[in-house]
Amino acid sequence: MKNMKKMNAWEILSVAVRSEEDAAGFYAGIRKRVKNELLIDKLDFLIREEGRHKVMLERLFAKKFPDKPNIFPPGAALPEISGTLSNESPVVDLFQTALKAEKTAEDFYMDAAKGIKDEESRHILAYLGRVERSHQAMIKAEIDLLEKFPEYYNVEDFHLGQDLFHIGP
Repeated sequence: MKNMKKMNAWEILSVAVRSEEDAAGFYAGIRKRVKNELLIDKLDFLIREEGRHKVMLERLFAKKFPDKPNIFPPGAALPEISGTLSNESPVVDLFQTALKAEKTAEDFYMDAAKGIKDEESRHILAYLGRVERSHQAMIKAEIDLLEKFPEYYNVEDFHLGQDLFHIGP
């Protein structure tokens, strides 16, 4: 990760916009692999959340830096989430990667908030850091389920005694 002290505010916002876009795309990729209706709902929530964050950051960027182009190239400040695993990776591995990415994003936002003098930007970045922490809690719960019930993601609904459990001899 690029040293935060060497990044100016527009670079920080640019990296943040791209990070939210990448995260939404990563969750959409996981969603394609999932059949469980409850897990699909949770992934849809995460996709919407990341999309809302992107829009929030784009508005802030446009307001604070109207003279800068709103092109957000992949940056070296945050690792790209989607480049770490293949489409064939186990779903639990995808969630573990998402957990690491959410932790990295939280750290990025909290560090960025400390270094920005503009109060509005600082509050938005601190808010996003806390939201990324809540995403981690959600993802940890899913990882726990996937570790206990490896086929949880691959059934439409959780049917006790049918799809996930063998009951009897």
